[in-house]
This record gives sequence, C-alpha cells and structure tokens, in this order.
Amino acid sequence: MNAEGFASIAALVKTRSGIVLTPDKEYMLETRLAQILKQEGIPSLDALALRLRDPRAEVLARNVTEALTTNESSFFRDSKPFDHLKRLLPKLMASRPAGHRLRIWSAACSTGQEAYSIAMILVELGIRGAEIYGTDLSREVVDRAREGVFTQFEVQRGLPVQMLVKHFRQEGGRWRIAPELRSMARFEERNLLGDHRALGKFDVIFCRNVLIYFDPPTKGRVLNALSAQLAPDGVVYLGGAETVLGLTDRLAAVPGERGVYAPTVLRAGAA
Repeated sequence: MNAEGFASIAALVKTRSGIVLTPDKEYMLETRLAQILKQEGIPSLDALALRLRDPRAEVLARNVTEALTTNESSFFRDSKPFDHLKRLLPKLMASRPAGHRLRIWSAACSTGQEAYSIAMILVELGIRGAEIYGTDLSREVVDRAREGVFTQFEVQRGLPVQMLVKHFRQEGGRWRIAPELRSMARFEERNLLGDHRALGKFDVIFCRNVLIYFDPPTKGRVLNALSAQLAPDGVVYLGGAETVLGLTDRLAAVPGERGVYAPTVLRAGAA
C-alpha cells in the first residue's frame, strides 16, 4: 500500500471515529479490511482509498471505520472499577432524593459485557429502576449487545460461575442474559465525538480503554464532553493505562483509586 493511500484511509477513520492509525498499523488494515475488499470486489487497499474519496461512498466509509474499531470486552474486565462501583452506588443512592433513577453510561460498550456486569452489580445491591445506557460506534456490536447472547468462551472470561448460573440461561452452546438484566440496559449507536447534551446527566460513566486510540486533542475533547454529562458528585471510570492529566481540568483522580475520576470541585469527597 502506498503512503498516500494509507494516509487517506487513516484521515477518514480519524475524522469519523477519533482513532489514530500510525504507519506501523498497515498490517491491521490488510487483515481487517480483507473481507470488505472481497465483498466489494475492490482489488487493493490503494483502490479502496480511491473509492472512499467519492462522497457517495458513505456506507463503505462506515463499514471501513467499524472494521478498524477494536471491540475487545469481557465481563467484569479489570475488577477494580467494579469493586469501587459496589462501594459507590449505595452512597450515591443515599444522597439522591426518593424515587431518583440512577443513570449509568457505558460508553464504547462493545458487545455489552460491561453494561451487563453493571446490571449484575445493581441487582446484587438491590438497586431497582436504574438505567444503563450502552453506546458504541459499531452497529454490529450494538446489535449483539441488544441480543444479550454470549458464547461459552465469552462467559468464561471474568464471569463467576455463580453469576452465570443466576443471571443466564443456556441455549445450546450459548448463554442468554436474564430478562431482568436485559431490561435494565438500552443500547444505541453513538459516536463519542458527537454532541451528547441531549442525553442528560449521568451518575456514573464508564469510558475505558478507548482514549488510548486517540491523539491528545481528541482525548481532551472527549473527556470534556463526558464531564459535561456527569452529575456533580458522579464519577468517570477510565482504563488503567488512561489518564486525564494534561488533557482536561474538569476531571481529577479520586485519591487512592486507579482509573476513577470525579469533577474537580468535588473530587475529594467522591470516593
């Protein structure tokens, strides 16, 4: 693939998703876009780059972007955020007026394991009526999250056996999430680079292992947008390798907690 073609596809993907593709990722384009090339009858990545310059190639541009999005997920992935959430939720409920409906956003939710892990915690804590809003750029993974059906391999990754038995039912070689948990979560396609103001405020936002794919200006933009949707005493969970340092002054680390961030004015009391 020539440098111009790579730069063209990389620019399109960055504009549409925020993901930064460096030249060493050419192998990823070759592997992830091979199926699209075959389906569309496009002979090479350079030919694909030319096709994508056509303003009418919106569907193709969308498919290319989705194919280059990483959708790695597992139940209770990196347990510390979920341990903190278990401690946080009762405190949030105690500080809310009677009848308040907790709202939790699982941004970049992939196939739904994170959102359903949150739902299991809510059920275990006896918190009813909460809303979990899962979003992802990829239509394919959002459809899978809505379905709530997982393979044997997927449920074996991080999900305790007692929770599997309690909250899933087996259908052949796959496992379906219980209707109670499924009803707690709503999944939609949404781009993190979009305008989120119509969503209203959230008590908790999970946005983990996403910022690592963005450049610093895009990271700052996303963090500022998330902070604008966060309740004054809410928290944002980021991945273990992610930080707000040097990117935004609207969020700061919760002392003693890894990957937990709160609005700057209230960070000392958010744990």
